[in-house]
Amino acid sequence: MILMQLNGISKSFGAEEILSNIKMEVKDNERIAIVGRNGAGKSTLLKIMAGEMPFDDGEMFKPKDLTFGYLSQHMTLESGKTIWKEMLDVFSPLLTMEKKLRELELQMADASSMDEADYQQLLIRYDKLQNEYQLNGGYTYQAEIKSVLNGLSFGDYDYDTSITDLSGGQKTRLALGRLLLQKPQLLILDEPTNHLDIDTLTWLEGYLVNYPGAIIIVSHDRYFLDKTVSIVYEISRHHSKKFHGTYSNYLTQKALDYEQEKKEFEKQQTEIKRLEDFIQRNLARASTTKRAQSRRKKLEKIDRLDRPAGDESSASISFQVNRQSGNDVLKIKELTFQYPDTEQPIFKNITLHANRGDRIALVGPNGVGKTTLLKTIIGKMQPDQGEIQLGTNVQVGYYDQEQANLNSNKTVLQELWDDYPLINEKDIRTILGNFLFSGEDVLKPVSALSGGEKSRLALAKLKMQKANLLILDEPTNHLDIDSKEVLESALIDFPGTIIFVSHDRYFINRIADQVAEMQTSGVKMYLGDYDYYLEKKAEEEEWRLLELQKQQKVTEEDTVSAKKLSFQEEKQRQREERKRKRRIEELETLIEQKEEAIADIEAEMTKPDVFDDHKKTMELTDSLTTLKEELDQFMDEWAVLEED
Repeated sequence: MILMQLNGISKSFGAEEILSNIKMEVKDNERIAIVGRNGAGKSTLLKIMAGEMPFDDGEMFKPKDLTFGYLSQHMTLESGKTIWKEMLDVFSPLLTMEKKLRELELQMADASSMDEADYQQLLIRYDKLQNEYQLNGGYTYQAEIKSVLNGLSFGDYDYDTSITDLSGGQKTRLALGRLLLQKPQLLILDEPTNHLDIDTLTWLEGYLVNYPGAIIIVSHDRYFLDKTVSIVYEISRHHSKKFHGTYSNYLTQKALDYEQEKKEFEKQQTEIKRLEDFIQRNLARASTTKRAQSRRKKLEKIDRLDRPAGDESSASISFQVNRQSGNDVLKIKELTFQYPDTEQPIFKNITLHANRGDRIALVGPNGVGKTTLLKTIIGKMQPDQGEIQLGTNVQVGYYDQEQANLNSNKTVLQELWDDYPLINEKDIRTILGNFLFSGEDVLKPVSALSGGEKSRLALAKLKMQKANLLILDEPTNHLDIDSKEVLESALIDFPGTIIFVSHDRYFINRIADQVAEMQTSGVKMYLGDYDYYLEKKAEEEEWRLLELQKQQKVTEEDTVSAKKLSFQEEKQRQREERKRKRRIEELETLIEQKEEAIADIEAEMTKPDVFDDHKKTMELTDSLTTLKEELDQFMDEWAVLEED
């Protein structure tokens, strides 16, 4: 069932065109991402779809009875009610039914005043209303409210807290929660991951995957998009293009499409040039003028392809160092920090060691003190206990997520030039140009910049420091996806050491080679990226449950005495076990050999001379099929033996 269809939607603000001929279709239960650079018109498109902004041209079709919910990028829940009362209001029809059921129950209790016919009618009404109440979730809605509030990190809150006492981020989370509880047929979400920590993001991903309706999402969180969507619409140069698959599939397909379009364009240009050269050489000669005229007609009939649009203007970010640090970059030992007038330290017993070249991601729930720890490292805050030791030749550069190091009274140019007055203006403008500040943009006051522009300016200032230890607090906040990818490439090539806090799991995966999980009582290190960290956490939980089961088993009384194996039975069991282990080792060797052979053939098939040789390709394909079948047999046998 089609829930919404956009046909040729266009929108301009004055003379500035934002969207042009947008075509889009939303079907029931589809998960759609709208991606594009900051300023591409994504939020504008969502507002049009939600009916909050008119469009200039085109048509939008949707059923009259369509229910939809819209979460804007800066929406907060402004209400004088308590948390629980606000969520409860979503279920006001059920509350009305509850009230009516209680009234009917009171009437039923006074059955003596009714005749049999009236009493039977009353029972029928009660039964019908009770069924409707149950069908609409009358017995589960309170549990549902608690589940959503817990998922959105309100599990430890007093539900009688007034919403007016909450922060802006908390109000935004509540607005999202209210929307999820309403369960409209179509959810339109603009940056729903803002203000969410990793645990809450993970919960929201699971909730949206199982949501009983269609969802349209704008988000800069690529990991979140990979987990939740199966269709991607890209908004670029005012137009839209549809891709099937996850966000990662979209990136792959986009690159393939560009290369294919580029080849077709270049092929056509070569043909056009050949025809034009022939016409120019032969048109004036009597003997060849007819052939030249024929070529001209052919040239005129060609449907000329547009040059494929490459990447739009991107930031050009790189980080160098003044000098290399020693191998020991940072040592933190038994660090404790407590704010004044608080009963408990925000964290304690923090021990961390960073060597040159390490990329360490600090993760942990909101409020655990990640930003505070970064500020103690740079000396902005003083710990109550413990030591922080910087190594030889270590120069620290700090990126503040709150942009407190930017002066709102200065222009963009002054903000950078005042710190480096000996560098000439042309070079300062060049650096700013690399961060997408060009022409008159450099004369903008910092106070007038968007969140993304302030982030790029702060990164430009960080680049100028040439520090060899980068301390980064949420560096991807406010950056569009393209700028994130440029920043990632720059940090991957950075020759120094990086310690960073981020909720962007895609970013953590690309940058981190270690994950430091921070709790109030210490830090636990995981030597890998974010996905590795998740795997190890899952393994730890599995082992914890196994140990719990073992402990429970030990505490249970044995009601049946186990018979001891005889000597011969035990020897036989040991022989079988040795035989099983030898076969497992043999299989692991065979599996490794088969996987190497498969990898060799797949590498061979990518070579141009082989790719163009159909016979050779078929031979390699047959060999590959045989090897994979043999590998599957070995893997199946290995799995059976491992389970024994």
